[in-house]
Amino acid sequence: MAKELNGAELAGFIKERQAKQVRALRQAHKIIPKLAIIMTPKANEVIGVYVNGKRTYGEDILIETVVHVCEQGQIIAAIEQFNADESVQGIIVQLPLDHPADTDAIMNTIAPEKDVDGLGVYAGYQSATADAINWLCSGYGVELQNAKIVIVGQGRLVGKPLTAMWQAAGYDITPIDVETENQADVLQQADVIVSAAGVPRLITAASVKQGAIVIDAGTTSENGTVVGDVDDTVRERLDVSITPKRGGVGPLTIAVLFDHVIQACLKKAN
Repeated sequence: MAKELNGAELAGFIKERQAKQVRALRQAHKIIPKLAIIMTPKANEVIGVYVNGKRTYGEDILIETVVHVCEQGQIIAAIEQFNADESVQGIIVQLPLDHPADTDAIMNTIAPEKDVDGLGVYAGYQSATADAINWLCSGYGVELQNAKIVIVGQGRLVGKPLTAMWQAAGYDITPIDVETENQADVLQQADVIVSAAGVPRLITAASVKQGAIVIDAGTTSENGTVVGDVDDTVRERLDVSITPKRGGVGPLTIAVLFDHVIQACLKKAN
């Protein structure tokens, strides 16, 4: 069995610290942290799973989480309402949208100081998922400085912001997408693979070299089940370190998201 990079375990420790911070905000500063989540009625199973996870996490640490469901044409108005609401410190819009062409206009409407998902052009925070992958690597002592890193998929949620973040840190990054030739050869040279393509079983055992670290950040719905990018044959190998099917990057992304809400509250308190 492969060595497991368990994000849920790390998130558990982070949650304890966050709960103490929220209690202090409520008691010492009379600030009630609040996150607004906006989603459309057509949200798929993947979105539903993550929204429920965020709502539960917020309840656990006493951050109020409001889920606002509306048609895509009403999202900008909803964002503007939450922008103006001083009791709301964080706003996120669940992606993908029904009509993705409007994504930039919608995400850039969120006030930068409330864009806790970090997806708008002017966001005051890093991408929550990219930050989560950083936390995962740090928590398990993954060496990035001298590693050959391949990031699969260049979507706005994970691949694109993570590539920008790690390139800025000076890491050796090779981003690949559907147009990249000889993908298998590129993957086989990687010390660290982060896959965020949303393509089930894209990363197979034959694609991964001995001793590699594999972070599965891809999610899609297949027959009503949320699945990642990595094939089970990779997890059957003894010589790799890999995120589990459940409890990998997702729980840490939620932890980062709420950490950004807490940071927003602390800025207000100070």
